[in-house]
Amino acid sequence: MPIAPRLRQVSFHGLVTFPEVVMSDSAAKPRPQFRNLTFGQLATYRLPLAGKLSILHRITGFLLFLALPLILLPFFERSLISEIGFADFAEFATNPIVKVVLLILIWAYLHHFCAGIRYLLLDVHIGLEKASAARSAAIVFAVSLLLTAVFGLKLFGVF
Repeated sequence: MPIAPRLRQVSFHGLVTFPEVVMSDSAAKPRPQFRNLTFGQLATYRLPLAGKLSILHRITGFLLFLALPLILLPFFERSLISEIGFADFAEFATNPIVKVVLLILIWAYLHHFCAGIRYLLLDVHIGLEKASAARSAAIVFAVSLLLTAVFGLKLFGVF
């Protein structure tokens, strides 16, 4: 049975009186408890698709941040110095392991780009409803994987 609040008149220098709500101590409700997940719960915790997209957006951003100075810029610089440097890079890129690494970086870039567009739309309050947010997350996954497949087919010489 809820306890009704009591009203008390508060006077400011005798000029105006305002009602003040006074809650009984026994009416205090327990605060909800939010607990962090433990490492063992991470495998069984089910995030919605938009949550998985958000985590992958952060991971791909971090991956691209690390890859830019360590992988992409040195090879790009070497390929631009001379024709011999470009030929060396083209020969290096024929290795299947290098192609897989490049495919992962291509996917990371495309996923981060597509998810970034989604987040820009969310920032202007487009697609905030639960159903449309889930739909846009699925679209981002589909588009990024489709574009990665197209670039991967080109990378592996299918066309």
